[in-house]
Amino acid sequence: MFEKKLFDYKGLEVRVSDHATDGILEILKHAVQGSEGGLRFSLQNIAPRIAAYKDQIRFVSLYKKKQITGTVGSCYRLSGQGHLRYPTSYLRYLAFQSTYQTDSGWRKRKKELIKPEKDDTFKQKTLEIFSKPHLLDLNNVFEGDKHIMYAFVESMNERSKNLVHQAGYEYIRSFLTVAFSRFSPKTDSNVVRLKDEEKGKMESLLHEYYKEYSFFSTDYSFFGDKYYVLKKGDEIIAGVSAIPSLEYGDGL
Repeated sequence: MFEKKLFDYKGLEVRVSDHATDGILEILKHAVQGSEGGLRFSLQNIAPRIAAYKDQIRFVSLYKKKQITGTVGSCYRLSGQGHLRYPTSYLRYLAFQSTYQTDSGWRKRKKELIKPEKDDTFKQKTLEIFSKPHLLDLNNVFEGDKHIMYAFVESMNERSKNLVHQAGYEYIRSFLTVAFSRFSPKTDSNVVRLKDEEKGKMESLLHEYYKEYSFFSTDYSFFGDKYYVLKKGDEIIAGVSAIPSLEYGDGL
């Protein structure tokens, strides 16, 4: 495992690590995802979920006076099939200390965090990391190679949208997430947890179903044995990976 400094500027440091340090885990543990006025939730089982990436994850973290203030994870994978197959990095686990998370706290403190300079070199170098995956010390990822870096950003989260825009990311398309809850769910004998011996068959079905999709990978489809299938007899009709998160429920 490693953690190393990429560069620094007047008490600020940017570091990259191939694991979640105690400081990173502490920030992620208390981070509330989503935007004010929208769906708010926190991630669960963070440590084992990060561990599932093994050596394919990197964290880029910002430190102020040796104290971590924010982090983001870059998860490497090969996505797609055939002519759509590319090495990709999925950016997730973006989190800041709680004092930076509210809109008022962000506006108040971002000038303190990075003071404007004529060339704004530190900010520019930090954002460039997210278009230069070779800086993250991943195996077989070299400067000049074709590589796609992407992220999902909630439409109401202006801070995250502004961040990815400044990093040079291009908007591709939107999708709608529908949140729902059943107060009295009923069991169905046709829905069961996927068995270990059925995972190969299910993976083949997923590859066939998503053969024309770009950002698809089965690497973590069966994480935590939380994959459930609907069966008709012995035939798998449908399947879904259901990984719990804790919702704060302040509405859409």
